[in-house]
Amino acid sequence: MRVAVIGASGRIGREVGAVLKDKGHEVVEITRAGGVDVYTGEGLAAALTGVDVVVDAANTPVVDTAAVTDFFATVARTVQRTASAAGVRRIAVVSIIGIDVFSEGHYAGKLAHERAYAEGPVPVRVLRAAQFHEFTEMMLGWTTDGDTAFVPEFRAQLVAARTAAEHLAELAVADDAPDRVDLAGPHAVNLAEAAAKVAARRGHPARVEQVFNADDPNQRPQAEGALLPGPDAILDGPTLDEWLDEHYPVR
Repeated sequence: MRVAVIGASGRIGREVGAVLKDKGHEVVEITRAGGVDVYTGEGLAAALTGVDVVVDAANTPVVDTAAVTDFFATVARTVQRTASAAGVRRIAVVSIIGIDVFSEGHYAGKLAHERAYAEGPVPVRVLRAAQFHEFTEMMLGWTTDGDTAFVPEFRAQLVAARTAAEHLAELAVADDAPDRVDLAGPHAVNLAEAAAKVAARRGHPARVEQVFNADDPNQRPQAEGALLPGPDAILDGPTLDEWLDEHYPVR
């Protein structure tokens, strides 16, 4: 099967491409660096020529609610329109568990992403994944000041990016699959505690403190577990400790 992966150079897109290639599929890597802009549509029609399935793993560093919502909604509409013209059979999209209760920031953007895709003519399957184990590394990078990381109060059921990629690839190419799958890791964790484990294993920062930002509208639902999986979610490993042993082995 010929599969186009949008965001093929990103964390999840890179993994999805590798999984698909391992299973014998032909992968078309769609990246801005490769001359394709999925927001404007530049180069997209040519990239989707002969493609059976599209996987959308696009991301953006933008956090402003209006801008991130515009980005994801526009990408979905552009891809739907171009994929339909190219005869693409279906589209598989990666999203985030629990985003329905959020109205700000990246979560709002991903919800707009899902909704805009659902309005188009090409059938869409959505993988809603929990935050990745790798999210702990990102959080440490964003919040470290000096020797201390100030991590927001946040409950999550972390899953490995590779595991999410495997499920997204399977959802994309399967002849028969549900329109939506929720995926999370084996155990719920406190993000600050998980980040502290990562920090201790890699040796920096020296301290991790949990903070609560009452001015952030996303803070309370994050702290109360809005991003935890529901009872119908698929739970798949590795655990955080197993992931740590693989990525930061004890020497």
